[in-house]
Amino acid sequence: MSLTVHLPDGSTRNLPAGSTALDLAKDLGPRLGEAALAAQVDGARWDLGRPLPDGAQVRIFTAKDPEGLEVLRHSGAHLLAQAVKNLFPAAQVGIGPVIEDGFYYDFKVDPFFTPDDLAALEEEMRRLAAADLPLEREELVRAEAVARFKALGEPLKAELVSELPEGVPITGYRQGNFFDLCRGPHVPSTGKLKAFKLLTTAAAYWKGDEKNVQLCRVYGTAFPTQKELDEHLKRLEEARARDHRKLGKELGLFSFHPEAPASPFFHGKGAVVYNELLSYLRGLYRRKGYQEVITPQALDVALWKTSGHYEKYQDNMYFTEVDEREYALKPMNCPTHCLIYNTGRPSYRELPVRYADFGRIHRYERSGVTQGLTRVRTFCQDDGHIVCTPEQMKLEMAAFFAFLREVYATFGFEEVRVALSTRPEQRLGSDDVWDQAENALAEALQEAGMAYHINPGEGAFYGPKIEFQVLDALRRPWQLGTLQVDYSMPARFGMRYVKADGSEGTPVMLHRAILGSLERFMGILIEHCAGAFPVWLAPVQVAILPITDRAHDHARQIESRALDLDLRVELDLRNEKVNAKIRDAQLQQVPYMLVLGDREAAEGTVSVRHRRDGNLGVQPLEAFLDRVQQEVRTRAR
Repeated sequence: MSLTVHLPDGSTRNLPAGSTALDLAKDLGPRLGEAALAAQVDGARWDLGRPLPDGAQVRIFTAKDPEGLEVLRHSGAHLLAQAVKNLFPAAQVGIGPVIEDGFYYDFKVDPFFTPDDLAALEEEMRRLAAADLPLEREELVRAEAVARFKALGEPLKAELVSELPEGVPITGYRQGNFFDLCRGPHVPSTGKLKAFKLLTTAAAYWKGDEKNVQLCRVYGTAFPTQKELDEHLKRLEEARARDHRKLGKELGLFSFHPEAPASPFFHGKGAVVYNELLSYLRGLYRRKGYQEVITPQALDVALWKTSGHYEKYQDNMYFTEVDEREYALKPMNCPTHCLIYNTGRPSYRELPVRYADFGRIHRYERSGVTQGLTRVRTFCQDDGHIVCTPEQMKLEMAAFFAFLREVYATFGFEEVRVALSTRPEQRLGSDDVWDQAENALAEALQEAGMAYHINPGEGAFYGPKIEFQVLDALRRPWQLGTLQVDYSMPARFGMRYVKADGSEGTPVMLHRAILGSLERFMGILIEHCAGAFPVWLAPVQVAILPITDRAHDHARQIESRALDLDLRVELDLRNEKVNAKIRDAQLQQVPYMLVLGDREAAEGTVSVRHRRDGNLGVQPLEAFLDRVQQEVRTRAR
């Protein structure tokens, strides 16, 4: 007997009955047989050792495929767990998913692992990899699986099994003396894991809930080759040097304090950058027909029930009570813009209305997920809402795409990745409304010539959205902008407009942001430029460094002239050698330094140094100031 399988190129292959995905890979060629890590069978992930069903659609994954690399890394997480159980038998195993560029695994262990422990675990992982242990899949029965994990001293795993929905297949994997709950698939054997590294540890709560036990999370990564791993580790080292938390402290930009957890305090220099970002956006808003509005911080809970946020989002909201009424600090601006719109009843001729709001919003983020400026509890968005007729929606989307590209180019984000996030399980509105909204976004992207991929189920509860990712200087992706089509909120708030025939219609609301959270964007920007802001954003644009006391008067005159031109300068009159002053200015990433001695004082000139290009020579003061002003005006990078 034989079976037939169908390949991605449309061809078929006949194999003996009982053949596995690995048999198919070998039949397709010895190189593929050696490189194969897993398969996809009729749309499902599949271990290479599982027999193939007759008539199946089959695709083989290698480490060159994103799916294959994911399997490699997930198997790396299991290898780590086996090493932990070998060296620390009392440790309890939690979960070990794949994440971007690697994996982690959580363990209940006391005390937490030290750097020396990680080194020992990595050595044990190498030993286990060299042993080339096969990973064998087992199908489990719920009650037996719970009892089995309890007997193994793994209550966390037993808890996970007991919570699986009825009808969901329960599987586990054995490698040598280690058995783990997992839906798979995995690489055929530990020998496929040739290049891996344990990176760091962190505290994490079981199931992400701070009411649960605290676990030790071990982060690691795996690559197909040592060369690729080494390149990745080099990028990580560069990323550590650019870490915005480190640079924010060194450059005096911001700080955090326990009196307001996960809420940044911007210092004078950080506030300069923050306000320059706002000023830049405000200038663009004026040109593009937005009206900036200011809305309250705390609003009656009834508003959030009308909008749907109370039902869907209350666990992330802050509440208070005033005059026996319950209020919530706003987590979003959109409902307040609906109230402003409803103070009038515009005609179709007055639409679209474009609202911009830099109001502060508050969202409760669990302490385990907050991180520097990129995940905080209070922040400002470059938030905007466009209220328009359905017929105007296409033009408004196209205009927004152009707006977004202009802003990203200013900051040097030339490569933008786009995703369309579709309806989640819990949502407002009918399927017909969601079909209409999703189709509108897809058509707008297609007409703009923007390639995109689908994120199924990742839309907001009130509408689908487009998400825009940029790549920073280290080619790390960051999600910034969003555009969402919302038919539900205008209907829930009774928003109306007068049509050309005198009847009333319900407008569409487009929720949009370009930078997203200003706090988060600052963190990304700091890392993108390694703290060396372009001149227009630099907290101090010019450092004035007199060599001798005789040059102090000349230095003060330069300071006065630069301030008249609205430039940000810092006069360093310390009794220090000029090399020390230059070094300090360099460490603070000041773009320009003016070194002033007797010659410059006598001639009214300046000796210019650039933080990157070094000595630029002696220049007339006005010529130098013109250069700086030009860089500020053009927002040169």
